[in-house]
Amino acid sequence: MLILFLIVFIDLLGFGIIIPLLPFYGEHFQADPFTVSLIMAIYSLGQFVAAPFWGRLSDTIGRRPVLVISLFGAVLSYIWLGFATTLWMLFAARLVGGLMAGNISTAFAYIADITTVENRAKGMGLVGAAFGLGFIAGPAIGGILAGPDPLTADFQTPALVAAAMSFVAFVLTVALLKESLSDEARAKAALKPRTNRLVQLQTALKRPGIGLLIAISFLATFVFAGMETTFAMWSRRQLGWGPEQNGYLFAFIGVIAAILQGGAVGRLTKRFGEGNLIVQGALALAVGMMMIPFCTSVGPLMAAMVIVAYGFSVINPALNSLISLRSDSAEQGMMMGVARSATTLARVVGPAWAGVLFAQLGKEWPYYAGMVLMVLVAYLGLKSLKDNQQAKAAALENAKLQSANGARLDDEDKSAPID
Repeated sequence: MLILFLIVFIDLLGFGIIIPLLPFYGEHFQADPFTVSLIMAIYSLGQFVAAPFWGRLSDTIGRRPVLVISLFGAVLSYIWLGFATTLWMLFAARLVGGLMAGNISTAFAYIADITTVENRAKGMGLVGAAFGLGFIAGPAIGGILAGPDPLTADFQTPALVAAAMSFVAFVLTVALLKESLSDEARAKAALKPRTNRLVQLQTALKRPGIGLLIAISFLATFVFAGMETTFAMWSRRQLGWGPEQNGYLFAFIGVIAAILQGGAVGRLTKRFGEGNLIVQGALALAVGMMMIPFCTSVGPLMAAMVIVAYGFSVINPALNSLISLRSDSAEQGMMMGVARSATTLARVVGPAWAGVLFAQLGKEWPYYAGMVLMVLVAYLGLKSLKDNQQAKAAALENAKLQSANGARLDDEDKSAPID
């Protein structure tokens, strides 16, 4: 697990370097707020197209080969990004990066392979901590390399450093990572008929409780992605910030996420359960999103971001854990791929939706609308908890009836005359 943690961390370090720079990179090519949101969304569109393919492929050939291929593809996409000279090249480089982003869902499937039911949430949280740590150093490095002034920012150097980070993760995967999926599981998956995206989605939605979890994942990511996409443009207009200041803020969010997902999620799950964490996370995101538009200085903004970071940091591992626990061992990759497709679709439409609100209604509206949607997510989370409780009660009652019927039949057999 430690090797996978290092691989994900180093790869996400490169990813984190790029994230706070992209809005400024787009505006460097004279893109308007809506077009900037599409630059953010195109990466996720590539993920949406490729995620089920990578998940299914990892079920049949193993997790390690998929990680190797996708990490090398990420290296090439960052190099292209660094040498982009037009807006279309920026879009194309991000699309290729998204198509090669199979390492994320595959990493979660790897964790599902090597953890037990009892420590599944802790394992998911550990991978989430690698994400968080990647966002601690990554945005700060990217911001420093780009500089504080968006008019004179250096966008090439951060992209090439991100390529170097992904190449290091690629080398570590080739040299040190062992395959997690057994030959038996791969053989079982290979015998399953190939299904298209729609059939995979229908299969996932038919699993008890999984459909609602996927809907919650979609909405939570939809809101968070809209905030990520518009925040740099909002901070530039509200606070006069450039890439460097945004890099430091994203690094701060990474610190909070790493602390929560690395150590706190496992304990919180044992205390509250995954379902309660989903409700908590949704309400925290609603509060944080409502606070952001009213922040006119660093202090209140930091407080709002702590609340946002808590919400998203607890809701994601809880959702991934529940989805994996309700999936068959031979379908972990496929189910994670479908779930990842839902969240990456949210990262396609969420930024575009936030970009429209930002451009047409004003810079505050993505956050007001996000607050409303997270209240809806909290309601769905409560509904999921109630459904689970009713299902457990029904199962317990059924077990009691079966036990009582079995005891009655035993008594009848004992009292029956012997011929």
